[in-house]
Amino acid sequence: MDLATRRRRQALFLFFFLPGIAMSSWVTRTPDIRDRLEASTGQMGWVLFGLSLGSMIGILCSGRLVSRYGTRPVIGVGTALVIVSMAVISVGTLLSSAPLVMAGLCGFGAGMGAGDVAVNVDGADVERISDTTTLPTLHGCWSLGTVIGACAGIAATAARLPVHWHLAAVTLIAAAIFCYAIRSIPAGTGVLAPDQAGAGAGHPRPKVWKDRKLLLIGVIVLAMALAEGSANDWLPLLMVDGHGLDAASGSLVFTGFAAAMTIGRFSGTFFLDRFGRTTVVRASAVSGALGLILVIFSDNAVLAGAAVLFWGLGASLGFPVALSAAGESGPDQTARVSLVAVIGYIAFLVGPPGLGFLGEQWGLRSAMLVVLAFVASVAFLAPAVDTRRRSAAAAAVHADDIP
Repeated sequence: MDLATRRRRQALFLFFFLPGIAMSSWVTRTPDIRDRLEASTGQMGWVLFGLSLGSMIGILCSGRLVSRYGTRPVIGVGTALVIVSMAVISVGTLLSSAPLVMAGLCGFGAGMGAGDVAVNVDGADVERISDTTTLPTLHGCWSLGTVIGACAGIAATAARLPVHWHLAAVTLIAAAIFCYAIRSIPAGTGVLAPDQAGAGAGHPRPKVWKDRKLLLIGVIVLAMALAEGSANDWLPLLMVDGHGLDAASGSLVFTGFAAAMTIGRFSGTFFLDRFGRTTVVRASAVSGALGLILVIFSDNAVLAGAAVLFWGLGASLGFPVALSAAGESGPDQTARVSLVAVIGYIAFLVGPPGLGFLGEQWGLRSAMLVVLAFVASVAFLAPAVDTRRRSAAAAAVHADDIP
């Protein structure tokens, strides 16, 4: 790996790490934010809907923006929007304004959604250049950021530091990371060549949404995104309202979830190289389902808190492995990764308000049965991520066509 690629890879680590810190910083403070806003569980679901709406807007725009301008400007603008939105959430909490917090979360989601496809396309390109499994480690940096952010959130909660000062400090740290990392991302990655971008009869773009296997990969991403996103949005409140823990203990359980995600992603390369994608994704589904079963049905708060580790390990690899598989499933990598990411982000769109509504009616523990059903289905869909043989066969056919 040459020096430029190594620096680019390190910059991508930071661009995954940064939103992880930002996300967990406000997630661990959701009980305090809820109290500051004097919101019910259902009302908090609608506040969190701002995040989902912004995420969907960003993700729907990202693929086209990357195809036209490349990954660098999309990563830059998306990350800048995340940083500005953190400041808005901080001010909204200070003013006890639910609409302002919702607007901040909408901007946060838009920045995350826009940058998500771009950083994954850039990461897939690094994977191709270096010929090494990279995406699980990159997503591991996101999880590492969530652990560090969660630990800081626990400390801030225990010290009774006002939420707005906590989030303001995170905003400044994120801005410094952004200014350092953006310089190492090259221009032009992900931009479609003229023959791919043409819409004429001679060069039509492939209709990736008609690829059945790609759609199955998208369902896997949706299920695992729901498993991860439901924890990010609701886990502290689930432990506080569903198992009687205090706010600090609820944040500690979320930290355990984030730590399990981090361990799973950083160790993912070893298991993927040794056992293959299908086995790893199926084992992830079983682990996630086991954790959810214990959290939902156990009345022992300690056992439920420990079971979150299985939940986190199970949710850790589904998203990055499926995105990597989508990128290898055929031509036009940007369009394929974009489509699968859009399908996955449906979980972020419908998850918070949907689970909030169900939680208002029957409790958050019962609401998590929906997540359990989706995660369990991945055990049967796992063979769809085995696209390496498919891409190799396509390459062989292409080589045979060359005179």
